[in-house]
Amino acid sequence: MEEKDQVIEELTGMKTRIIDSLSNEFQNSDLSMEVDQTTGAIRFSSGVFFGTGSASVSEKGREHLEEFIPKYIDVLLSENFKDHVSQIIVEGHTDQKGTYLFNLDLSQDRSLSVVKEIFSKDFPEFQHKGELRGMITSNGRSFSEPIYDENNEVDSDKSRRVEFKFRLKDEDLIKEIQNMVSDK
Repeated sequence: MEEKDQVIEELTGMKTRIIDSLSNEFQNSDLSMEVDQTTGAIRFSSGVFFGTGSASVSEKGREHLEEFIPKYIDVLLSENFKDHVSQIIVEGHTDQKGTYLFNLDLSQDRSLSVVKEIFSKDFPEFQHKGELRGMITSNGRSFSEPIYDENNEVDSDKSRRVEFKFRLKDEDLIKEIQNMVSDK
């Protein structure tokens, strides 16, 4: 195997190993979530964390965060992966009711509320909390990335969600190398 091919395999394999570890960690979980096997994004329906039209984390949402965050961060910042993860993103998504800007505000407020909850004084301590401060960000996506049902129609319930994503330090390099290889 050429050195370039070996580097590509190592870098793309890292994301796969992280996704596998996350899937294993949460496979028997009672949390209302799913792990995207392609991207590694973890999706919670909006109803888990928020009431309709609200950006305040509910009591049920806080309980989910208290169970989820320590395990999620333990996987991403474990010895195996911490040198490869550059960013952890909390994304808010909405349905298509209301204007784009209204939903952008709502989705941003929701994602920021989740991050604020994690760092609130009364949130239980967890390993890597200090490291997380330099890596976590929150983004609102409004209704720009809806989820479709089997009839290729927007599924409003599934579109209203909070996602936890991670970005690898080498993702841009991976894309560049893959583009080079596919240009052969």
